[in-house]
Formats: sequence, structure tokens, C-alpha cells
Amino acid sequence: MIFSSELIKGTLKTIVLKQLSEGNKMYGYEITQKVKELTGDRIQISEGALYPTLHALEKEGLLTTETIYIGKRVRKYYRLSDSGKKKSKERVSEFAEFVETMKILLDLQVKPA
Repeated sequence: MIFSSELIKGTLKTIVLKQLSEGNKMYGYEITQKVKELTGDRIQISEGALYPTLHALEKEGLLTTETIYIGKRVRKYYRLSDSGKKKSKERVSEFAEFVETMKILLDLQVKPA
């Protein structure tokens, strides 16, 4: 099952921040492939969703960029800034609490035997 773009849209910044917190620098396509691999193809991020998110995070000062020329190709790498590292931890923690709250709200808690 591939998750709907509606579900992904609300979590995309958190997903991107978390992926960048796991490594050094990554370029856009690399992020999409890593997410796809980690989720068994259940989350597929389109370029149309990813790049506006990366640009927004950069504008917020959470990402820094580095442009590298590979022959005639240009590859833009993204890395968390210091404030991005802090924000990543905050967003992941907030999302974990949100998931726990949704479990309660949707009655998905595992009930003791």
C-alpha cells in the first residue's frame, strides 16, 4: 500500500529533516530513494513535493546547501544547519507524540489481555 500524498504532505518536512539528520549531505533524488527504500516503497516522494519543501527549509535557515559540478551536471547537496539539527529532534519528538495521540483517538491501542 502506498500512502496518500495527503498523509505525506503533513509530515514531509519532518521526514526530510530526519533523513538529513542521519547522514552528512544528501541531494534531492538521494533523499527520495532513501525514503522509498526505508519504507518498502510505501512512501514515494515526488520531485514536485520534495523541492518546494527543501527550499522552504532552506529559507527557514534549517538547511545549508552546497553546489557541486560533476562534468556538465550540477548537483545541489543539502545539509542540516545547527538550528536544523535542533528542529529535526523537536519535529521527530512532536510527531511521535502525535502518533501516540492518534492511536488513542482512533482506538488503535493494544489492549492488555
